[in-house]
Amino acid sequence: MTAKTILCRAQQAAVGLGGRFLRWPRPVCITGPGSLRRLPALLREAGVKKPLIVASRRQLADPSFAAVAEGLGEYVTFSDVPANPPVETVEAVAALYRRSGCDGFVAIGGGSPMDAAKAAAARIARPDRTVAQMGGLMKVGRTIPPFIAVPTTAGTGSETTMAAVVTGADHHKYALGDLHLIPRYAILDPALTVSLPPDITAQTGMDALTHAVEAYCNRFYNTNQTRRLAEAAAADIFRYLPIACENGADLEAREKLLTASFHAGCAFTRAGVGNVHAIAHTLGGLYGVGHGLANAVLLPVVLRDYGAAVTPRLSRLAQCAGIRGGAAGFVDAIFAMNEKLGIPRGFSCIREEDIPRMTAWADAEANPAYPVPVIYDRARFAQIIRQIRQE
Repeated sequence: MTAKTILCRAQQAAVGLGGRFLRWPRPVCITGPGSLRRLPALLREAGVKKPLIVASRRQLADPSFAAVAEGLGEYVTFSDVPANPPVETVEAVAALYRRSGCDGFVAIGGGSPMDAAKAAAARIARPDRTVAQMGGLMKVGRTIPPFIAVPTTAGTGSETTMAAVVTGADHHKYALGDLHLIPRYAILDPALTVSLPPDITAQTGMDALTHAVEAYCNRFYNTNQTRRLAEAAAADIFRYLPIACENGADLEAREKLLTASFHAGCAFTRAGVGNVHAIAHTLGGLYGVGHGLANAVLLPVVLRDYGAAVTPRLSRLAQCAGIRGGAAGFVDAIFAMNEKLGIPRGFSCIREEDIPRMTAWADAEANPAYPVPVIYDRARFAQIIRQIRQE
C-alpha cells in the first residue's frame, strides 16, 4: 500500500465517521402523473411569492407547465442554461434573481438546469464567495432560498443530492457539495419524461445506474439505508430502462425510473461516487460529452478493472437484479445493456495530448474525496482513458 493510499484511506475513514453525526436531509417527495400541479401549493407552503424558474424554453412552452402557470402568480424565468453549465451561466442566474427580487427557486429539467440553479442559490446564500471558492465539500455553509426541483429526466438525481456540478473557465468541471444544497421539495411527475427520446432515456438511466453502483461499492460512507436504496435502484433500472426506451409512453416504467434515480441520488449523496465520475467529468468539461453517456461507457470498464475489490458487492447487486453469473455477470450485463441501448464502447474525441490533463483533473477530484474500492493514481486513470479512446 502506497503512502498516498494510506493518507487517502485515513481521511476517508475520518470523514465517514464524522458523517454519522450529521443530519442528512431528504427532500419532501411528491410523485405520480400530474404531480406538477402541486407546484403552486408547494410554493405557498414554502412562503415563496416570486420564484425564479430555471427551465428550457421547450419546458416553459410545454402544456404541463402552462397548466400550472396561472396558479403561480408572479414569477421570473431563465431559459438559457447550456449542457455542462459554465460559471458564467450560474452568475447570470444569480444576477437575475437579485435584480428581480425573487425569493425562491424552481428548477425544471435535467441535471444542467438543476445544477445551475443550485449553484446560483449558493451564490445568493453566500454573496461573499465565488462559485470556485465553494467548490468541494461543505463550503456553502448557509441555508439557500427555498428550492423545488422538478426532474424531466430520470438520471442525474440532482433533485435529491447535495451536489451542483459546474464548468470553470478552463473547461474543468467541479462540484459544490453541501447539505444546504439539497432541495426542499422534489416533484417526480412521470408525465414530464414521456417525450424523452430513446437515446436520452438510455443515457440518463445509465447515469442513475452509475450513481447506484458507485455508491454501493464505495467504502466507509455507506449505511444500511444507502445500500438498500442502491439495490432497489439498480434492480429497477435493469428491469424498466429497456421498457422505457422501447415505449416512452409507458408511465409505469417512467415512474419506476424516476423513483430509481431519486433513490440512487439519495444513496450517492451519503455514500459518494467514484472514479467513473472523476473521469466522466473530464470528458464533459473538455469535449462536451453528455454526463450520462460518459458514465455509461466508463462504468463497466472501471468495474472490470476493480476486479476482486468489488466482487462481493457486485455479486449482491447481480442477485438483486436477477442477473446470473455473479460479479462478472453483472459487468457483462452492463456491457450488454449499453449495446442494446445504442451506447458506444468509447469516444473518438479523446486526444492523446489531453490525457495528462485529464488524469490530473480526475486524480484531484477523486483523491482523497471519493472512498472508492481501488484508489487510482494518474497512470491507472490514463490506462482507463486509453481503453475508451477510439481512433
